[in-house]
Amino acid sequence: MNLLINESPLLILPSLVKQVGLNEAVFLQQLHFRSLVSPNVFEGEKWVYKTYEDWGKEFEFWSRTTIRRMIGNLETKGYLISTSKHNKIKADQTKWYRVDYSTIDFVAVQDPNHNPKQATATAHDEQKELPELSRPISKELKNSKKEIVGIHHDEIVTIIEYLNLKTDKKFKTNASATRRLLNARMNEGYSVDDIKRVIDLKTTQWLPDRKFRNYLRPSTLFNSSNFENYMNEGEPVKSQAQPFKPFELDFTKGEE
Repeated sequence: MNLLINESPLLILPSLVKQVGLNEAVFLQQLHFRSLVSPNVFEGEKWVYKTYEDWGKEFEFWSRTTIRRMIGNLETKGYLISTSKHNKIKADQTKWYRVDYSTIDFVAVQDPNHNPKQATATAHDEQKELPELSRPISKELKNSKKEIVGIHHDEIVTIIEYLNLKTDKKFKTNASATRRLLNARMNEGYSVDDIKRVIDLKTTQWLPDRKFRNYLRPSTLFNSSNFENYMNEGEPVKSQAQPFKPFELDFTKGEE
């Protein structure tokens, strides 16, 4: 089984790991993502409601004991704010969580002009406005069909514009299905030039055919099994045979 990455990973910054620890950094990054997409706002802040069992589903590689201990460490050090006061039923002690952004240093330590409070507030505000987010690592959203606009954005625009130029069509560069296919191919290690080569190959073969030219589309060209087959087709083999020349007899010469 291949344990190398073929799917969108959970990204964490080394500087955050250095500040809070590896496990804690993974938890805070995931909580940050959940906060950005959370519809639950209290007192001007976004909160995430989860039980320890829910967190266990989010982080299947940790035991419940590890999760409880990690959350406790983050609460003690002030990186994590939690409360149960937002529950509708007082008997419900399930906690609501949010990151205390004022404790997270978003700016490189090497910057001599670094102002932690100012930098944190700026980073917090900017990240609230992010239109596109990284996928979470949970099963719930791992297989989601929502595409990430940021990944390979420029490469995808280049490829689709090239396809439109070669086929005289108007495929959209921001179509989620197209982005998902191209992200997957590039995550497999294929380059923009590889993909252009497939486009060149299939347009040469299919454009002259009224039926097959309809298959010059992202859903066909960039499909996983199709694309691999096309990549291995290679260029059409040109015949090396010399043109036929009739044998000519010269009757002006005598017998030798």
